[in-house]
Amino acid sequence: MEILFFVLFFVLGLIVGSFLNVVIFRFKKKESVLKKRSYCLKCKKKLEVWDLFPVLSFLFLGGKCRYCKKPISIQYPLVELVTAVLFVALYWKFDLTIALLYFLVITCLLILIFVVDLKHYTVPDRLVIPGIFLAFLASYLILDFSLINLGLGVLVSGGFFLILFLISKGKAIGMGDLKLGILAGLILGFPEVILALFFAFIFGGLVGGILILSKKKKGRDLIPFAPFFVTAIFLVIFFGEKILDKIWGM
Repeated sequence: MEILFFVLFFVLGLIVGSFLNVVIFRFKKKESVLKKRSYCLKCKKKLEVWDLFPVLSFLFLGGKCRYCKKPISIQYPLVELVTAVLFVALYWKFDLTIALLYFLVITCLLILIFVVDLKHYTVPDRLVIPGIFLAFLASYLILDFSLINLGLGVLVSGGFFLILFLISKGKAIGMGDLKLGILAGLILGFPEVILALFFAFIFGGLVGGILILSKKKKGRDLIPFAPFFVTAIFLVIFFGEKILDKIWGM
């Protein structure tokens, strides 16, 4: 029975990931994700049902559009697979609880923020603001976080980004990153959000250093921070308690 639920959540994640791809690709164009059928971004041909099976369609078509034969973005299978793996991991951690439902929804928002910032260098309010309200209500009412804990989480994370924003005059950190900091504080609480900040800057420093050394980026080029922060948030969601226990036990 347990294996059946793992399979079901993996398949659900693939389907949801496919929908997230539609949202991501139509984000800039502000197109409806419900009223308009999926289409090839290159030739604009409307896709048939058999072209839309998560991951499988990409593999069967050899990564190319059935109609114009131009390459399909690798983003499609990656987002679908990552969403599926995260859904399975969340089920493994939270079982069939109301907390699981909350984390499934917040995971979708975080994946959207990750990819949109990576592609467009922006953390949009229409994603992060609903996430802030959802995280506050769920953390307080479902996860039993105290208001003091949530307040400290927001103060530490949001305050940290506010200081960076003011010091750099908005050049190093944008308001979107600040709001994402508030969201992280509400998702993780205190002191877990400190771990997320630490890991995010470690990841960002390593990747940024590699990009600069490989001459793919220059020292003054912008590097989106949300992908590193979102990755760190997931790391802390799954392993934060164990990491803190080891720190306290040292």
